[in-house]
Amino acid sequence: MWSDFDGQKGTLSISRTLRKEKGGRLVAGDTKTYAGTRTILLPTSTAERLRLRKKTSYSPWIFHDPLRPEAPLNPGTAYRQLKKVLQETGLPELRFHDLRHTFATHALASRVDAKTLSGILGHTKASFTLDTYTHTTGDMQRRAAEIVGGFLTDYLGEEMAPWQNAENTATAVSV
Repeated sequence: MWSDFDGQKGTLSISRTLRKEKGGRLVAGDTKTYAGTRTILLPTSTAERLRLRKKTSYSPWIFHDPLRPEAPLNPGTAYRQLKKVLQETGLPELRFHDLRHTFATHALASRVDAKTLSGILGHTKASFTLDTYTHTTGDMQRRAAEIVGGFLTDYLGEEMAPWQNAENTATAVSV
C-alpha cells in the first residue's frame, strides 16, 4: 500500500501478504515469519518511479484492481500479465518466484553478503537463503577457483612444482 512507501527515504515496508479466501476474495494477512515483516531500501530508479506513480494514484494500493481501486490487484492477474508479456516478447516462460531466484543469485554474484540478502528476502537465516534461493554460476565458480589458487600461491609460493612432482615431493618430505 502507499502507506508502506516512504518516498523521501526510498524505502518500502513489507508488512502483509495477500491470500485468497474461498470464493476468491483477497484478504490481507500477516507475513509468513517475523523476518518477513521488514523495510527494504529500494533502488533509486524504483523509488523515483513509485514517487511519480503516487502523484497520480487514486487508490490506497500501489497496484490496485483497475475496476475496483479500493482493492489490491489480484496476484493471479499480475501473473497472467507477466505470461502475456513473456509470450509477446518471445522470452522463456517463468514465474515471479523464478525472478526471486534470479535476483538472489545475481545479488550474491555481485558480492551482496548473504546476511543482507536474507534480510531483503525476508528470511530468518542467511543459510536458508544460500541453500534455497541461490544457484552457482560459472562466474562464481571461476572466482572461487581464483581465490583458492591465489591462496595456494600465497601459501606455497609461485613455484609450486615441488609439491606437484612425486619425485620432488618425496625429496622435500625427507628433508
